[in-house]
Amino acid sequence: MEMNGFFLIAGPCVIESEKLCMEVAERLCILTSKYRMPLIFKASYRKENRTRVDSFTGIGDHKGLEILQTIQHYFDIRVTTDVHTPDEALMAAEYGIDIIQIPAFLCRQT
Repeated sequence: MEMNGFFLIAGPCVIESEKLCMEVAERLCILTSKYRMPLIFKASYRKENRTRVDSFTGIGDHKGLEILQTIQHYFDIRVTTDVHTPDEALMAAEYGIDIIQIPAFLCRQT
């Protein structure tokens, strides 16, 4: 679908498992197909901006990026994720992530 109107960016906050992400992506694809709206699947492979040091931050960078790549190819949709450093942006690009996003929390830092 062309992206010349409304589109939906949605997905789980952080990648907890491939199964969960595939289920969410499938439901979002059904919904956006029904309303003829393009979908960009978003999930963070690493959550660095947690307020507690013992909070879940992800399942591992490479595993998380592999899951996003799988979703991208399986559902033929665009994917996006947060990056926190230039090295993370390069790593995301290696996995073919369509859009990289700088978290608002990181933008506040000087």
